[in-house]
Amino acid sequence: MKLAYQGEPGAYSEAAARTYAGSGVETLPCKTFDDVFAAVAEQRATHGVLPLENSIGGTIHRNYDLLVEHDLRITGEIELDVVHCLQALPGTRLADVKVVYSHPQALAQCEKYLKGLGVTVEAIYDTAGGAKLVAEQKLSGAAALASRRAAEVFGLEVLQEAVQDYEFNITRFAIIGGTPAEGANKTTLVFALPSTPGALFKALSVFALREINLSKLESRPLRGRPWEYLFYIEVDARADETSCAEAIAQLGDFAQMLRVLGTYKGAERRWAK
Repeated sequence: MKLAYQGEPGAYSEAAARTYAGSGVETLPCKTFDDVFAAVAEQRATHGVLPLENSIGGTIHRNYDLLVEHDLRITGEIELDVVHCLQALPGTRLADVKVVYSHPQALAQCEKYLKGLGVTVEAIYDTAGGAKLVAEQKLSGAAALASRRAAEVFGLEVLQEAVQDYEFNITRFAIIGGTPAEGANKTTLVFALPSTPGALFKALSVFALREINLSKLESRPLRGRPWEYLFYIEVDARADETSCAEAIAQLGDFAQMLRVLGTYKGAERRWAK
């Protein structure tokens, strides 16, 4: 296995890859999420790792769009406990920090903490990329929000650990490429509906009436068609289970577009509700 992910070594997507396939797995860092899809499509990697949703910052919309643009199915899922560390050049004091670099999602997850520090924030393409920037350019008075592994990779010193605003900071990742592991119990679908009264209610009822649990609903603009939408749903069932297959078939009877984006084993829920 070789897993492609967006970011630098030490990124949380790399941690998700190592969680999924083991710490010794071969990985391929990519600049963008588009590059992750390309790496798998061109067989430079067997799988890709994509963040879909964070429990504080919300959905990573770009990756839902990319799942529709490409013909690569979701084959797995990982949930990762994200612990942000404020890190800087060795010898830097907390009071010295004037600017903090990180990915926009990480900055949002630590918004209250950063306001308390009174620093300027600068968005960058990746959490570990922020650590790399501070280290390689030897930026004094600057820090990054990234993982402890990123600090180790780039030789930075952790000033404060676990600085996210909420104790439970969880990111859910999709695995694309390869084949689903045994025990598949979850399906992701995308569909478009006619703009008629009750259309979404009718679409969701095909699952509700069969007692299939809906674990996520997300809408995204249908590009080129203003005020029309794609709906992404995740259901707790395999697409080939009789009840789920019947529900999908019924939805297909009136949906304008319908695709199964993957059937896979969902992440084990370890978090308190």
